Amino acid sequence: MKKISKVLIVVVLMAFGFTLNSADRPIHEIHSMLMFNFIKYVEWPEQSKTGEFVIAVVGDEDVYNTITNFYLKRPIKGQDVKVIGTSDFNSISNAHVIYLSDNSSKEFDAIHQKFAGKPTLIITDKSGLGKKGSCINFQEVNGKLKFEINQESIQRNNLKVSSQLASMGILL
Repeated sequence: MKKISKVLIVVVLMAFGFTLNSADRPIHEIHSMLMFNFIKYVEWPEQSKTGEFVIAVVGDEDVYNTITNFYLKRPIKGQDVKVIGTSDFNSISNAHVIYLSDNSSKEFDAIHQKFAGKPTLIITDKSGLGKKGSCINFQEVNGKLKFEINQESIQRNNLKVSSQLASMGILL
């Protein structure tokens, strides 16, 4: 019951957006929490469901540490979790999820090209990257944190997003 309550709270917050100025948590914790919940609403192809579930964080040590501290020991979709923190995306050969921070957004085109067509959920935090091909992009709208969902990029990467998540995001 406690787990359902937490998920319900996150879903409501995702639907209405976080007010950036009044959030009790630092933005890296909010991004980490939302990313973890995005994963629950995304389906990967069958061949991706073996081995470790890999989350790569590029350019944000705070997000990396938060995900590692809170989520490393929890299985995701029945798989053990491996979290990679790096400032060099070239060190990533395979990942279920890549989070590209705002300060590393100059690497987006190369990451997008490297992982095009692979079952990788690319999550970014820079205005314009949703339209450019990020699967999910954090976006500030009227002082609230929202997220864009690029359905074409998600389909191109052989992923499926649940209708619940799609209904909460800004569809591109």
